[in-house]
Amino acid sequence: MWAVYALLSAVFAALTSILAKMGIEGVNSTLATAIRTSVVLAMSWGMVFLTHVQGGVAAIGRKSWLFLILSGLATGASWLCYYRALQMGEASKVVPIDKLSVVITLVLAFVILREPCSAKSIVGAALITVGTLVMVL
Repeated sequence: MWAVYALLSAVFAALTSILAKMGIEGVNSTLATAIRTSVVLAMSWGMVFLTHVQGGVAAIGRKSWLFLILSGLATGASWLCYYRALQMGEASKVVPIDKLSVVITLVLAFVILREPCSAKSIVGAALITVGTLVMVL
């Protein structure tokens, strides 16, 4: 089932890029990011209450709070940079560079999380990198 959600994530991410590029015209990129973030915040909390999991907030430990907050800050920084790049460049070039996050995630997962690194992962990361360069140059 995780693969279905991952595929849906990719579809929605693609829509996000196209819709953002269409909506950002004539709008300050920071303001556009704030609007998008407000919608995501409302949607996220809506799902929390709809699924009745709001009681779980009290059970979250300090370490989880720290890393969730840091993840939120990284997300915010990523979105601010992404919207600025979309405003300045072509979506067909910005998005592939943004998706290099897959390669960076593989490296960080190996270094920080000590996840296994297979030859298949290395080849895949190299192909993504080369593919990105081909699309952008």
